Amino acid sequence: MNALLRRAAVAAATAAMVVPLFGCGTTEEPGVRLSDDIVVGLLLPENQAARYEQFDKPVIEERIARLTNSKGKVLYANAKHDADLQTQQLESMIEEQVDVLIVDAVDAKAIAGAIEKADEAGIPVVAFDRLAEGPIDGYVSFDNEQVGHIQGKALLKALGDDAGSGKVVMMNGALTDPNAAMFKKGAHTELDGKVEVGLEYDTKDWKPENAKANMDAAIATLGKDAIVGVYSANDGMAGGIISALKAAGLSDLPPVTGQDAELAAVQRIVAGDQYMTVYKQYAPEAAAAAEMAILLARNMSLGAAAHTDIDTPTEKAVPTVRIPVIALTKENIKETVVADGLYTVEQICVPEFADACEELGLL
Repeated sequence: MNALLRRAAVAAATAAMVVPLFGCGTTEEPGVRLSDDIVVGLLLPENQAARYEQFDKPVIEERIARLTNSKGKVLYANAKHDADLQTQQLESMIEEQVDVLIVDAVDAKAIAGAIEKADEAGIPVVAFDRLAEGPIDGYVSFDNEQVGHIQGKALLKALGDDAGSGKVVMMNGALTDPNAAMFKKGAHTELDGKVEVGLEYDTKDWKPENAKANMDAAIATLGKDAIVGVYSANDGMAGGIISALKAAGLSDLPPVTGQDAELAAVQRIVAGDQYMTVYKQYAPEAAAAAEMAILLARNMSLGAAAHTDIDTPTEKAVPTVRIPVIALTKENIKETVVADGLYTVEQICVPEFADACEELGLL
């Protein structure tokens, strides 16, 4: 059954179907697959950002096991920033005849052909974290434009009266990632007309070393003392940016934003090197993707699983779950990543950061 027919069946069944995975009971709707022997193909884009291997993959695996009475199986592949490799991985999973796919695309456009092949094979696809093109059946992500708004507002707050006294460098994500465009749009909405953007970069593959090279070039062009702040779209790039600033001899660093609440970024925030990050609660996002995948594998309505919908460049009204995000600064570390169990105080406050942690009341 292709995506169009599946969506028609979903629409017809929605009124009658009650979604069991979200605590609403069960149903014996015709065509529903009751077996727990479900194979889920999980394709993640890279392994440089800590989140994918440390948080997303284990949460998805745990939730799949829970929803299938430990009978479900997850086939996992990481593309390591290689769009061609990810296409091969997806096509291999089609050959393996998986029941459903969860795909976080390296390149949203490049993956469309492989997703079309999955559709032709009757395998539904959940786009995870990034909105892939092609006939996808569901989408789970954070409110990505809001991420940019939060980053831009935080940078303005950090700059205060210095907002008009120098130049801001904007270090956006990869052009191949549709989320990067949304982060950029939200940030520009906040920053345009309030700061002078001296230079702006789209960072290939989101790689920290590419961000560092871009920042080295910005420092050489603008002068280190002219830079009053840096918009960094994520934490990995923030690390490269801060390395470049320190190598240029800046001891009093300008505020630098981030995203993902990586442990190294939280420690940089504690130390005062990075101003903020965006804390994204990975467990709810990963769990929602797993639940959506199991519903689709069972030919069940997404119903309550998707609280909105979104249009892609190739599809209309894709059922969507959006997870809210939180600005994390030194003031709310304890109330966010520590309280949620993402990191312990001991993990954050290793000896190098013990004094700074004590000042913040973490120790």
